[in-house]
Amino acid sequence: MRMRRLVTRILALAFVASLAACSTVGTHGVKNTTKTFSTVIVDAGHGGKDSGAFRRSGPPEKNVTLDVAQRLDHKLRESQIKTVMTRDSDVFIPLNDRVAIENKQKNAIFVSIHFNDSRKRGTHGFETYYHSGASVDLANRIQQKLMTIPNSANGGIHTANFRVLRLANCPAVLVECGYLSNRSEGKQARDSEYRELLADRIAEAIVEERYGTGVYQSPPQIASQAEPASGGTSLAPPASR
Repeated sequence: MRMRRLVTRILALAFVASLAACSTVGTHGVKNTTKTFSTVIVDAGHGGKDSGAFRRSGPPEKNVTLDVAQRLDHKLRESQIKTVMTRDSDVFIPLNDRVAIENKQKNAIFVSIHFNDSRKRGTHGFETYYHSGASVDLANRIQQKLMTIPNSANGGIHTANFRVLRLANCPAVLVECGYLSNRSEGKQARDSEYRELLADRIAEAIVEERYGTGVYQSPPQIASQAEPASGGTSLAPPASR
């Protein structure tokens, strides 16, 4: 009887230990490089056969994420920050390959660009997601910069188990740049000047996270912009290949 109680106690302690181990999955081994990083992995969500969110009134998510990501990549390189893009064209990159790309880089951070979708047309706002505690400050700063865009709605920052965040060895965030399903935000996403503004605010957050407030220099047309443009160049879906 005493032996049975001892075995039961050992099994119970082992179970508690396994729960504690599970609670740390995804945070172990993530070094906080947000103040020291030399490389930014810029991830344009979806691509190729994976269109992401799609509305008849505009281009699929894969197109607008790529456009914002390319603009962000350009702005970061202008700020003398090395960048690596997971995709730079309309190709499909599996999630595990994206994880491999981000974890191959040393002293880096990872920023994934997406647009949201909802069955409720009234749902709107910017949202930023993270998984590890090392990513919280970066997520906060990006969300704060996006909220400086006139008439923006704050969807907040949230934890998420997205694979590209959960399996990252570096600080990693995923930015939802508004809802394509919302009439207003979907229209803004089709505007080239607005996409330029999105990229600029995210770039500003990244540069300031690394070097401090006031370091980033926005282009004059962006810095003086008081309202997102209502017109601009639309982004058409690419021709099929």
